[in-house]
Amino acid sequence: MPRITALALLVCAGLSPHAYAEIYRWTDANGAVHFSDEPPKHAEHRSLKLKETVTVPMRENVRQADNVHRSRKAVGRLLESDSTEDASASRAEEEVKTARCNNIQKRLDRIQAQLRAGYGSERGNRLRAQRRELSQQYSRQCVLG
Repeated sequence: MPRITALALLVCAGLSPHAYAEIYRWTDANGAVHFSDEPPKHAEHRSLKLKETVTVPMRENVRQADNVHRSRKAVGRLLESDSTEDASASRAEEEVKTARCNNIQKRLDRIQAQLRAGYGSERGNRLRAQRRELSQQYSRQCVLG
């Protein structure tokens, strides 16, 4: 009896259609690319190899989302407790940064005015080098930082 069952299963497996059908790709005379599960009769074609799809169980995504949510809440609580103590220090740092950025901007404006006023070759190169250095400093400290 087990032999008959095993033989029946093998016959059924052999007769069942394949899960992955062959896919063909070809380009017609107008340059349009076509894809089909049947090869074209009068066109040169090639068979495509497809990668197997990856599936991830949804329960893992839900668990991970819950962990992220809990972590964000914990970080938010930590930041709220520190924010009152750091508010005055933060304002002082912001004022220093603003003063520094204003100073750099004034220096850049002065160099730009000197470049517009006219200059010799050597002096112009020196002014452009200063402008480039100050612009980079302004970008690092005031725009990005």
